[in-house]
Amino acid sequence: MHFNHYGGEAAQLAAALANLTVPLGPTDLEPLLVSYGIERCVLTEGQAEEIWTWSRRLATCFGPLDLEQRCQLLNSLLTDGSSRPHISLHDGRPHLHYSAVDADAAAHLQAVTAAGLAYVVCFASADRLGRCSRCACGVAFVDTSRNGRREYCSVRCANNDAVARHRERRREEGCPSAAREKP
Repeated sequence: MHFNHYGGEAAQLAAALANLTVPLGPTDLEPLLVSYGIERCVLTEGQAEEIWTWSRRLATCFGPLDLEQRCQLLNSLLTDGSSRPHISLHDGRPHLHYSAVDADAAAHLQAVTAAGLAYVVCFASADRLGRCSRCACGVAFVDTSRNGRREYCSVRCANNDAVARHRERRREEGCPSAAREKP
């Protein structure tokens, strides 16, 4: 599945922020934001704290939700992250920027990530926002697969889960060699 830069990249950034486990300071956040195309990334401590709070709200969007619940959460994010969208011609072609030119880094990030998740839900499927099915993982991801049925954050997690299921079946069958296999 191909997403446009402003929708897909922003949704991927939302997933990356949702996967943060501890608050990051400005110097740790800035490279992450730049890697996802956020150019206004000079942050203050206060903005880094705002982004941490926002990341916890983004994280809820990747949980097991029905369509109505997910849309309610996203509408709340869109309301709180709203800015003044505008059409930009900075690269010679018209395209939409989701935040005002004078928005600070945290406000820009909120507008972009809320719009990116909304883009995925409206133009792909709400089910493309998910969490890894491997019990020990739970990483948030945006499913960009062709068929939209991804269950794991990575091939590694899918393989680890398949091996664990295989070993469990062998133990249940009473296979003597299953006792020697690592869990």
